[in-house]
Amino acid sequence: MASTVRDFMSQPAIFIDPDATVAHAATLMRRRNIHSLVVALEDNRYGIVTTTDIRDKIVAADRDPQATSVREIMTTPLATAQPDWSLQECSLRMKDLRVHHLAVTDQSGMIMGMISAIDIFIAVEEAGWGPQM
Repeated sequence: MASTVRDFMSQPAIFIDPDATVAHAATLMRRRNIHSLVVALEDNRYGIVTTTDIRDKIVAADRDPQATSVREIMTTPLATAQPDWSLQECSLRMKDLRVHHLAVTDQSGMIMGMISAIDIFIAVEEAGWGPQM
């Protein structure tokens, strides 16, 4: 039986306010041992902030994470995956979008969780890769 996004996604997705500081986001990610946070925006829209955003837009740009809001460095719109997608479908979507994290949404668009490149790596490490996945 093929593995699906549902089998390897992380639940629940962790949210952050867009006006929170990047320092707060970094602390939340470290404490939860995760690499991305969903940013809850107005009008049921979402963004994402990742460790890559912090590396590229804070550290490399020599900006103060205490004085910078998540809103200033987040990416929008939030790219999504469906829970019944195969890991191959998910991997191709990540590759096409050049991202490492996708929010997993149900039929109504509610965010159920997150899947990352690391989750896919874990799936490959646990089960190998081939027709059984």
